[in-house]
Amino acid sequence: MTSEGRVNAIASGVSPSQRRSPLKFFLLLFALSVPFWLLGTVSTVRLLPGLPLSSLSFVCPALAACILVYRQSRIAGVTNLLGRSFDCGRIREWVWYVPMLLLMPLVSVFSYELVSLAGPPLPIPKIPLLSAMLLLLAFCVSALGEELGWSGYVIDPLQERWGALSAAVLVALVWAVWHFVPLVQAHRSGGWIAAWSLFTVALRVLIVWIYNNTGRSVFAATMCHASSNLSWALFPNEGSHWDPRVAGLVLAGVAAIVTAVWGPRTLSRTPWHTANT
Repeated sequence: MTSEGRVNAIASGVSPSQRRSPLKFFLLLFALSVPFWLLGTVSTVRLLPGLPLSSLSFVCPALAACILVYRQSRIAGVTNLLGRSFDCGRIREWVWYVPMLLLMPLVSVFSYELVSLAGPPLPIPKIPLLSAMLLLLAFCVSALGEELGWSGYVIDPLQERWGALSAAVLVALVWAVWHFVPLVQAHRSGGWIAAWSLFTVALRVLIVWIYNNTGRSVFAATMCHASSNLSWALFPNEGSHWDPRVAGLVLAGVAAIVTAVWGPRTLSRTPWHTANT
């Protein structure tokens, strides 16, 4: 935001995040995604198993956020938004790197054990180190393309209006619906998509929890998002047996515990305040 814009916002009692329009963001996001969805319709190429070309729409949340921020604050605002890609300096307590990086792999391991107990034995995981590192890099890029929009732009004004849990669920529902076209193009069944949607809602609650407790770090949200994608992509071999019904219930349980302990209003043990961004 420009200096004049900050002064006007402060004088009017309106924070910078309150000047953002979640509705405009959501509408622009879906409009920008249409060409990618059409691409996935005419092509059978897969980026990875279960990922049609329409998954390249991961750039759209960041693009929508940049367009809206530019209209409000011009280049300075866009530069500030993009600068949050690596805002790890906001993370004051290093303990938050544990859930940021390890929560989703642990959920994946627990889900693996549950699936193995409930049915035929699963294949023994074989994780080539080089492939895993390349996948992680790719997922960091794609997660950043999304989190600059979900976390960097739209979550703060929603939190200010309705609290952290309600905001997280709203964003998660839009996030899930936004994925429906690629999921259908990947030939996922209705039941699979419904279970995946539960997983997605729980994941967004946990991402917002991490985001709020790391000084609103987009980097932290991105790393949790990327670790989730990597976990299912490797489960147990190239995502071959990943079951959203099991993973969704496990993650929903974790999200429920987090909400009970940290509180639904802020998902944080300390008061949450919005700084100028």
